[in-house]
Amino acid sequence: MDISVVIPLFNEEESIPELYSWIERVMNNNGFTYEVIFVNDGSTDRSWQLIEELQEKHSCVKGIKFRRNYGKSPALYCGFDKAAGDVVITMDADLQDSPDEIPELYRMITVDGFDLVSGYKQKRYDPLSKTIPTKLFNATARKVSGIKNLHDFNCGLKAYRKDVVKSIEVYGEMHRYIPYLAKNAGFEKIGEKIVHHQARKYGKTKFGGLNRFFNGYLDLISLWFLSKFGVKPMHIFGFLGSIMFILGFIATGVIGIHKLYDMYCGNNYRLITDSPYFYIALTTMILGTQLFLTGFLGELISRNSPERNNYQIEKEI
Repeated sequence: MDISVVIPLFNEEESIPELYSWIERVMNNNGFTYEVIFVNDGSTDRSWQLIEELQEKHSCVKGIKFRRNYGKSPALYCGFDKAAGDVVITMDADLQDSPDEIPELYRMITVDGFDLVSGYKQKRYDPLSKTIPTKLFNATARKVSGIKNLHDFNCGLKAYRKDVVKSIEVYGEMHRYIPYLAKNAGFEKIGEKIVHHQARKYGKTKFGGLNRFFNGYLDLISLWFLSKFGVKPMHIFGFLGSIMFILGFIATGVIGIHKLYDMYCGNNYRLITDSPYFYIALTTMILGTQLFLTGFLGELISRNSPERNNYQIEKEI
């Protein structure tokens, strides 16, 4: 099979029939063999009924229905798991991503040899409340990830070599950083394509608010830390803990030696416990010990929780 199109959606009943017809027309015009996987992320409208109706008429349509709303990353994770195409393409269901981009994205993967191609919505039709935070977020993501050629990490329209989606784990809200996840997995040929961005035709955006902005930065910090120290947490916690303990121990020794020196010389002296520096040094030793133990326990506890990607799927077609 040439292409798997994975479409996560939440309450997009108006756009589903039009989106599928558009995808079908593009695929048939280019002679692709394909499947379209709709992942219904707990929609409360008629989205799932429409997916079932499409599946009855078209064997290439597949559907996954979550019992409740989990988010875009879990939807992509389950869609990637079922994808069988040599090239996997993701797009949003709101008709803001154009299926006409599919042939060129496919060519960039299969001919140009990219592992991943991310869309770049150079001209956007989003409100300023989304575009300004997006620019700041992308600038930070480029700096932290080291992927300098991407301008839009969060664009829903992306193309992947099949090996990529089968090698990465998308959880929580990590869909924003799939290029970074792919890079960490060893897929370094990451490209970008300027894509057409259309104004929303039906309803309103399901992903808004300041929480996107703050959660995005928190996820980026988490991903950076896991990529650097996730496998060996002792390298950071053990190192910092050891440094703090040694500094605290030396400081305590200096305080004690200073008192013994005053006693030996007959100078006035006070109890060690009367000195605030003693408590600062002692606290530093305690914190150092705790950091060291944190690193040690982190080595023992697997960060891959067996329940992290356990989503309640009500139905598959």
